[in-house]
Amino acid sequence: MRSTPHTETFPAHTPAASQVFTAVLSHGPLTRLEAGRRAGLSPAAVTKAVRPLLAAGYLAEDADEDARPALGRPAGLVRVNGERALFLGVKVTGDELIAVLADLCCRILLARRRPLPDRAPGAVLASIADLVHEFRAAGVSAPVAGLGIAVSGDVDRAEGVVRYSPFLHWRDVPLAELAATSTGLPVTVDNDVRALTVAEQWFGAGAGLAGFALVTVGTGIGCGLVVNGRVVAGAHGVAGEIGHVVVDPAGPECHCGNRGCVEAIAGESAIVARMSEVTNRHVSDGAQALTLAHEDVPGAREVYARAGDAIGRGIATVANLLGPERVIISGEGLAAYDLFADRIRRSFTTAAFGSAARCDVLTRPLPFEEWARGAAAAAIQSFITQPPASRKG
Repeated sequence: MRSTPHTETFPAHTPAASQVFTAVLSHGPLTRLEAGRRAGLSPAAVTKAVRPLLAAGYLAEDADEDARPALGRPAGLVRVNGERALFLGVKVTGDELIAVLADLCCRILLARRRPLPDRAPGAVLASIADLVHEFRAAGVSAPVAGLGIAVSGDVDRAEGVVRYSPFLHWRDVPLAELAATSTGLPVTVDNDVRALTVAEQWFGAGAGLAGFALVTVGTGIGCGLVVNGRVVAGAHGVAGEIGHVVVDPAGPECHCGNRGCVEAIAGESAIVARMSEVTNRHVSDGAQALTLAHEDVPGAREVYARAGDAIGRGIATVANLLGPERVIISGEGLAAYDLFADRIRRSFTTAAFGSAARCDVLTRPLPFEEWARGAAAAAIQSFITQPPASRKG
């Protein structure tokens, strides 16, 4: 949800304008004919949609000498004018803020990291406001049109509320409203994995795919879903919670209250606890656990093999239910991918039903700056799809 004082507004809040703009954003530059084909619109509808966007400078049209029709002038290539507006994206972790300033094409222009010694909402908001001020003071020429904030956990994007974030220990925090008040910007708050999924759908390994899943491995196990070209948010803001798929009913207890969830076996804290148990050593963090496995300490590699089995079964559940064209695996946990890659693939192949096992499984390491870029992408998405009348002021 976006709460705003007066700020930059997108000039054409219609489904057709959003569809054409998104097509050009993800696949452009495009001819009008190709933009219409990708958006499922007639040439007349495309012309009507692009007219105000060209006039306001959000789109530009250049002659394409290679696309000359049989008669007449060259066909024009429509492209997004990335310099027309800027967006801020912030990824909130348990101990750090990662922030980026991106243009309208979601290209990162500046990036900053800031320690987060206090996880209380007020302290986090103050740090975000400081970052916004720092970016605005960096001499940017285009208007800053929105702020996206990505948080792990149960996030209701429509309401702009963090319902529950286990790593921040937040419950029912109206983050969009509070951040809009403290920064003076339109604010979009989303689950961090879902925001990253938007970026992958528009600009990354999911571009052009009607359906894919993004599975993130790290402190938690997350999953973003795209079905029929749309990111699935769920009726109440929760969808794709692969981390809480039960793969071993007799397994360790999860913080959600169940036993044997993927996250309770393959999340970083679960791996650290299990590593301490099997090696009879004090293991303080994931980096130390990884070192023990690479040093072939007895039992250490089996911890990662067990995690790989759990992740593979979780991915198979997604493939069996939704049949995505691709599953993208990312997250900070990919540092250990060499230790559990084979087990993920083997477990996935065994548990996937029939042709679901043919799903393309791709690994894609993404630094936290890309997660912040996902937050910016979510803000761009809100900017081009949300009518001004629906904003809270």
